Formats: sequence, C-alpha cells, structure tokens
Amino acid sequence: MDKKVLILCTGNSCRSIIAEALINRYLDGVEAQSSGVKASGKVNPHAKKVLELDGSWDDKYHSKVIDEVIDTKFDLVVTVCDNAKESCPIFPHAKVIHIGFEDPDGKEFSEFERTLKLIKKELVPKVKKELEC
Repeated sequence: MDKKVLILCTGNSCRSIIAEALINRYLDGVEAQSSGVKASGKVNPHAKKVLELDGSWDDKYHSKVIDEVIDTKFDLVVTVCDNAKESCPIFPHAKVIHIGFEDPDGKEFSEFERTLKLIKKELVPKVKKELEC
C-alpha cells in the first residue's frame, strides 16, 4: 500500500513541485502531491527545467490550491517554507513536519539546481525515514 505525502508551500511553483517530483521518482511505495496555501497557479519555468534535466518532470505536475487535496488522507505533510508552516491546515491523520528551503523564485537557474540538490539530499531521505513503520 502506498504512503501518501503532501508537500506544502506558499505558491506551489518551485520548492514544493520539485519535492513532489523527487519523492515520486526516488521513493518506491510513496505517492507525493504538492499544494500551496496561496497557490500561484503556475509552475516556475526554471523548476520545470531543472526537473526535466533530472529526469523527474511529469506533465501532471501543476500548481494547485489546498482545496484540491484537503480531503486526501495523507500519512505525512511536509511544509517547505515558513509561511506554509504557520498557516498549515490541520490534517488529523497525518504527521506534520517542517523542512525549510530558501525560495529560488526570481533567482538565477543555478539556485534552482542548488534547491533540487538540497531537497534530494535533505528532504527525500527524511520523508523515507518518517514513513518507515
């Protein structure tokens, strides 16, 4: 049975999309979704490009509001920015953890590469550990 993980951020355009894609690619038996507390409605083009270069991009990834996922029974909710941490809705059946990353939005492409590497190194193993029973 797959474990379900929600990656929550403010705009759902960079960090949370990257984390969703990396979890879905690198963790077997885990289904990740992402959402924004104030979703931008678009995926940052640099986030898409860095995921394409990693081989992790899927056209199903898109920026979505919390209402699209609120009724899903998640096993784990991960906030990746302080604003999402402070405004995270209650998920009664999920453990909630925070692993913050600096927002690469508006910065050079190299910052998106750095963010992907950090998420792969720090968030993906932490999610795996949290879901081990």
